[in-house]
Amino acid sequence: MQPAIKRSKQRDAIVAFLMTRKDHPTADTIYMNIKEEFPNISLGTVYRNLALLSERGDIIKLSYDGGADRYDASVKPHYHFICQECGEVTDIEIESFDQEIIDRVNKIFPGEIRESVTYFRGTCEKCLRKNLDKES
Repeated sequence: MQPAIKRSKQRDAIVAFLMTRKDHPTADTIYMNIKEEFPNISLGTVYRNLALLSERGDIIKLSYDGGADRYDASVKPHYHFICQECGEVTDIEIESFDQEIIDRVNKIFPGEIRESVTYFRGTCEKCLRKNLDKES
């Protein structure tokens, strides 16, 4: 169990904002929106709170090659799709198979694996349609 931390209106606002979003916003997007409610908040404060919240498991930090970190308020096990054309990140709602993979790898790996991260990459439906329109 995580140690208790002092409540913060700014931290609560960050979580509340993330709970309204399904697009997995970046820290900059979060900052621009939180700044409307807290005009004196700094980008550094947003980054520190996002780091604390993700370390505690209150939110998920999504890091992947070639893109800015994004944040997700849904901490239940789920997968993400990253469009390699527009950078959009969306949830894929399927039953988690991480534990099955971890169990299989733990049988052959001499260490102890506790977690795995799976991202699906490709082209989103919107970009596929846009590409088809260009060809027509």
